[in-house]
Amino acid sequence: MKRQEWTSKLGVILAVAGSAVGLGNFLRFPSIATQNGGGAFLIPYFIALILLGIPLCWVEWAMGRYGGQFSHGSAPGILDAVGGRRRPAAKYLGAIGIFGPLLIFFYYVVIESWTLGYAFYSLTGVLVSASQKQQVLLFFDGYRGIAPNDMFPTITPMYVIFIITFVTNFGILYLGISKGIEMVNKIAMPLLAIIGVILTARVLTLGTPDPLHPDWNLLNGLGFMWNPDFKRLGEPKVWLVAAGQIFFTLSVGIGVILTYASYLKPKDDVALSSLSASAANEFMEVIIGGSVVIPAAVVFYGATQAVDIAKGGTFNLGFVTMPLIFAHMPGGSFFCFLWFILLFLAGLTSSISILQPAVSFLEDEFRYNRRRSILFSGLVCFIFSQFAIFGLARGFLDEMDFWGGTILLVLFGLIEVIYFGWIFGIDRGWEELHKGADIRIPNFFRLIIKFITPLYICIILIYFLADNFKGFVLMKSYGERWKEVLILRLALLLFFLFVCFLISIAWKRRFNERGIEK
Repeated sequence: MKRQEWTSKLGVILAVAGSAVGLGNFLRFPSIATQNGGGAFLIPYFIALILLGIPLCWVEWAMGRYGGQFSHGSAPGILDAVGGRRRPAAKYLGAIGIFGPLLIFFYYVVIESWTLGYAFYSLTGVLVSASQKQQVLLFFDGYRGIAPNDMFPTITPMYVIFIITFVTNFGILYLGISKGIEMVNKIAMPLLAIIGVILTARVLTLGTPDPLHPDWNLLNGLGFMWNPDFKRLGEPKVWLVAAGQIFFTLSVGIGVILTYASYLKPKDDVALSSLSASAANEFMEVIIGGSVVIPAAVVFYGATQAVDIAKGGTFNLGFVTMPLIFAHMPGGSFFCFLWFILLFLAGLTSSISILQPAVSFLEDEFRYNRRRSILFSGLVCFIFSQFAIFGLARGFLDEMDFWGGTILLVLFGLIEVIYFGWIFGIDRGWEELHKGADIRIPNFFRLIIKFITPLYICIILIYFLADNFKGFVLMKSYGERWKEVLILRLALLLFFLFVCFLISIAWKRRFNERGIEK
């Protein structure tokens, strides 16, 4: 059965950019930039981009395209192809590249559904009619089912929209690479950029809406976001946070780029295409993400409250603060709708990408057709997503995010760069990276990929584990809920072992069919 392919270079660039552009671009980035030096934060941020993000993108694009030549579209097969037959453990390390993305999807699709629900309630005017913070908090807690109230006595409205979001994701995947993922990104990414520019233009024209507070103005808002605090650069944590954000924002270490690149032709460019996708993501994060939320918060609430807003976390920032801001704007319902549609599109292009590695695994290694692959992966995702929905108050979503969106992501990135630079070999890797390349990458990146990038990742991984050891690893932050979280961990561990079992079965089948292990 012939594997699917992208129909155009633009299509794959937009798809990879769509995978990278997610909720973190517009919520997480402005918050951590404000807390970690403002404009000065961009120094460690762009250094991490050069030493960590871009090299990992090149590694994943090159390895993915190479694995695709052996009909592998997921991490187990791609690492097995890169590592060679003498390293049978490679395919089991690749299990992280299937399990990790699915773990992220289990909760990410739930948050994504919140944005769609909020877009609906924005358009109807219900959301912006709540002009006080306590009202918006009640709306948010009631909608998610944490604290039922008069507005949302049951979780039914949220669950219905969750089902719509869930089916939309798998419906797109069912259409395939070119007719589904590529087509959606060709529509969603330009639309997302247009909405982002509209919202940025609206914020940049706010001026000074409250004459009683002349210091609450746009210039001070931009200054609050971007005035550099160079003293913060002396703090190691700022550099590590910047490096962590690069991981999150470029979708490296997830296994998605590996899968997307596996559908390229052997001579398709990966060097320049990778840079193009990264540049699109950086535009959406730094320019759009850095010009909307925090500056608008200063204009309407002043710098003092903006500090608390920046520290309030991504959920409060996106689902509480922003609706309050729009409630004070002329045409607030419309702009609030645009905001949540922006988040929904960003979430959708990311969520379909993190599903594709599992679908590709079933198609390539088990020879399942598209329909059977979608049904099997959809059933698994639906079951585990219930933990995120009904275990929200128990900390299940935070638990999934810590392991899937932090630890496994960084760990798998380390595995990838070691395989590329040391096992596949930097000379072979460099040659593979430049096949059909439209640009020549400077030679000093050979040393960066082989030595600096893996060292950088090791430092990040150690920092994340040390910083969260008591709270998450030992479950101290969960209090009396630790037993419930332990049950979730055991369920996820069993699922990971099940993925490894499926890999074992797939390779036995491959061995029996071909007489050799690919």
